[in-house]
Amino acid sequence: MVMDASETLRIEDAINTTCPWSGQPISEGALTLYRERVVGFCNPGCRDKFEIAVRHFETALQAELHLVSAARQADRG
Repeated sequence: MVMDASETLRIEDAINTTCPWSGQPISEGALTLYRERVVGFCNPGCRDKFEIAVRHFETALQAELHLVSAARQADRG
C-alpha cells in the first residue's frame, strides 16, 4: 500500500513488525513514512533517530549529486 503524508499512519500498514534499532515490537505511536511506506519503531525516540539519519543521508546525497552535476557542467563548458 502506497501512502502519502496526508494520510493517518496505521500500525496495520507498517512494512515491519519489529523495530530496526532495538528488535522490539513496533508501537502505534512510533510510525513514520519512508519512501511512501509506513515504517514502525518501538518508541518515538527510535523513530526520531531514524528520521534524523534519513535526513542526514538525503542531504549528503543531494550535495554529492550537486557536485557531480557541477563537475559535468564544467567539463562541457
